Amino acid sequence: MRKNFDPGELPSRDFYRLLTAVVVPRPIAWVSSRSAEGVDNLAPHSFFTVASVNPPIVQFTSVGEKDSLRNIRTRGEFVVNLAPAGLIAEVNATGTNFPPDVSEFDATGLTRETGRTVGVPRVAESPVALECRLHTTLPIGDCVLVFGEVTHAVVDSDILDGSHPRIDLLEPLARLGLDEWGTTGSVTELKRIRRADWPGGFRRKNRSEG
Repeated sequence: MRKNFDPGELPSRDFYRLLTAVVVPRPIAWVSSRSAEGVDNLAPHSFFTVASVNPPIVQFTSVGEKDSLRNIRTRGEFVVNLAPAGLIAEVNATGTNFPPDVSEFDATGLTRETGRTVGVPRVAESPVALECRLHTTLPIGDCVLVFGEVTHAVVDSDILDGSHPRIDLLEPLARLGLDEWGTTGSVTELKRIRRADWPGGFRRKNRSEG
């Protein structure tokens, strides 16, 4: 038996909690930005993905009008830092609703690292940083989608296998439902099946088969 949920019959906050509990795991864009007054902001945004390959564009969603969005609109640039498991306390702390004149870098003791193509600091403790120039913003409902063209990427060499970041060394955090967080856990390698190799006897397993 299934239970039905109608977004038109539930308070929006309740349906939001349902969505964020089933659209999981969600990668985190740990976004650093700088205000017009020069205050460095750092905040986690868990609606985050790649939006385009060429040009390379990443996208995160600002749920409501927040410092990150205001700063990016003002300066036209930002950095997406990887949120690693080893910094879960700091990532969580940067989600605190500090006033705009307080820098999360200073509040959490994180280290600023100068960007190469943007005038916004990177998080030195993060193993990956994507420097971005604002491409466009798209208001949808009570949210704003922020698209940034990646102008430079930097990755710690000790997590690389050649030029490929190793997922077991990245240890990226993900947001789940409520106050739940997760990491990658066990990882399965499974190559995509080419049409020429499609097995004639392929069938979906029944749940009882495991």
